[in-house]
Amino acid sequence: MRLREEDIIMQNMRCRESADYLAGIIKGSPRTAVILGSGLGVLADRIEDPVVIPYQEIPHFARSTATGHKGNLICGRLGGKQILAMQGRFHYYEGYNMREVTFPVRVMKRLGIENLLVSNAAGGINNTFRIGDLMIICDHINMMPNPLIGRNNDAFGTRFPDMTRAYDRGFIGMMEEIALKQDIELRKGVYVGLTGPSYETPAEYAFYGRVGGDAIGMSTVPEVIVARHAGLRVFGMSVITNEGYHFDEDFVNDADDVIRAANEAAGKMTALFGELIRRIG
Repeated sequence: MRLREEDIIMQNMRCRESADYLAGIIKGSPRTAVILGSGLGVLADRIEDPVVIPYQEIPHFARSTATGHKGNLICGRLGGKQILAMQGRFHYYEGYNMREVTFPVRVMKRLGIENLLVSNAAGGINNTFRIGDLMIICDHINMMPNPLIGRNNDAFGTRFPDMTRAYDRGFIGMMEEIALKQDIELRKGVYVGLTGPSYETPAEYAFYGRVGGDAIGMSTVPEVIVARHAGLRVFGMSVITNEGYHFDEDFVNDADDVIRAANEAAGKMTALFGELIRRIG
């Protein structure tokens, strides 16, 4: 659908109303926000002095219907710094359009957020990856509709944002240092974003591996594109929750298994994200 100037004005008004509502509730002036994916919402339980705001109470926010997504915005302290955390995100496969999927990122920008940390549960298509591995996202392949299609919203960014370094090299370097000090092994790779909700076929896993993908999922990329459009610095990490490179006769992709694997990795991710937040504010 082609956006008209009136649509842009309406989007900005809704964004301002959401931000104004939240500004009256959240504590301090957080500079960093975290988006927590499937099963990783337990990381939010580690946030100190939390103020929990259900999405349904925030003007113009969608509702999170995905398994393992609680649907809360949390303000509190992690790594000794004030942050915002989305305990669950919105997905294209839920029936939301890309403007709705990425709306919270623009609200964050209006609230003064400068850094966005994104996490997800992903299938491993690099055959050296194992279930429970943590992968720093160093790049992505977008197989979803681009959320910036339509009239550009000049209030947030330029018509053609550069995506050469979508994932901040400085943040990646910091995280590698942190993991080394904490004796946590990290992988690094390219995340492939598909629409879902069906899991990938063996042929699709193989195809995306051949074209450069290391892990595959159904989220994250739209949020990153909109964040970079708005000038936010981005760091991304995937938890590998299934291995998409060997298929026994009884192999089945199961959403409950994905959430269990993500939950088991949440402790390590909390330690890593907490220290990164401490460093970047």
